[in-house]
Amino acid sequence: MCAARLVVRDLRSEDHDDALRMNNANVPAVSHLEPGELASDLARARHAYAIGVDRLEAFCVTFPSGVADDLGVNYAWFAARYPSFVYLDRVVVDEPYRSGGRGAALYAAVEDAMRRGDGPRLFTCEVNLRPRNDGSLRFHARLGFAQVGEQESKPGLVVAMLAKTVA
Repeated sequence: MCAARLVVRDLRSEDHDDALRMNNANVPAVSHLEPGELASDLARARHAYAIGVDRLEAFCVTFPSGVADDLGVNYAWFAARYPSFVYLDRVVVDEPYRSGGRGAALYAAVEDAMRRGDGPRLFTCEVNLRPRNDGSLRFHARLGFAQVGEQESKPGLVVAMLAKTVA
C-alpha cells in the first residue's frame, strides 16, 4: 500500500497495549517503555499519531521544546542547543507493515502539523550509530534530515543527532 493511501490518526487509549508491545519488541532501535511511561509521555506529547484501522500498525510520539527536563539525554542534548524544536521521541512500525510507507506517512503528518501551527520549525530526532541502524540512517537522509551532532547516550549506545528545518 502506498503512503498516500495510508490514514494517519491520533493515537488512542485503546492503542496503548499494542503500542507497548510493538515498542518493546523493537529495543534497542527505540528505548523500552513501561505502561506508566507511555501514559506520561502521551500527556506531554506535541504529536501522537497512529496508522491502523483494525489494529495498530505504526505510531509516533513527539515532544515540543521546553516541555520537561526528564525526557532523557537525547532530548536534553537538543534543548541545550536549540531554543525551539519538535523532538521525535519514537516511531515504531510493526514488523508485518515495514517498508510500506508507514514511517514516511507519520513523519509527513508531523511535518504537516508543524507547517499548520505557529510553533517550532526545527524537527529533531536521533538514530543509533552503535549499534548501527543503517536502514534508519538512509531513511532519514531521504527525508532531508542532516546530522548535527553525536553523543553516547548510555554506555555502548552512540547516536547521531539529526535535524531538519520544516519550511
